Amino acid sequence: QVQLVESGGGLVQAGDSLRLSCAGSGRTLSSNAMGWFRRAPGKEREFVAVISWRGTSTNYADFVKGRFTISRDNAKNTVYLQMNSLRPEDTAVYYCAARDVSYGSVRDADFGSWGQGTQVTVSS
Repeated sequence: QVQLVESGGGLVQAGDSLRLSCAGSGRTLSSNAMGWFRRAPGKEREFVAVISWRGTSTNYADFVKGRFTISRDNAKNTVYLQMNSLRPEDTAVYYCAARDVSYGSVRDADFGSWGQGTQVTVSS
């Protein structure tokens, strides 16, 4: 079982940027698709972005396209989410997740390993 630990969250103002990291331990993530999801207060968890095992394929939720970028460094066993032009509606707990196959999915049920999450708060 892989362990995932997110970091990089915080309190920022609208328009600012943050870079989230998700570090894996216990085994390599190099053969796994990796995703980012978020849960805003009072809402269901929702898909944000996903990246294939080699980083050659990515997919984004419409509400983050052009603002967020998912990337990975398999040598460091780490996945990143660069978030630019943050908005108050981006306020949520952000989770990274690993899928047991190499290609991505937008469904959280397709991901078997999850981190504890990191809080992102965007003030207006």
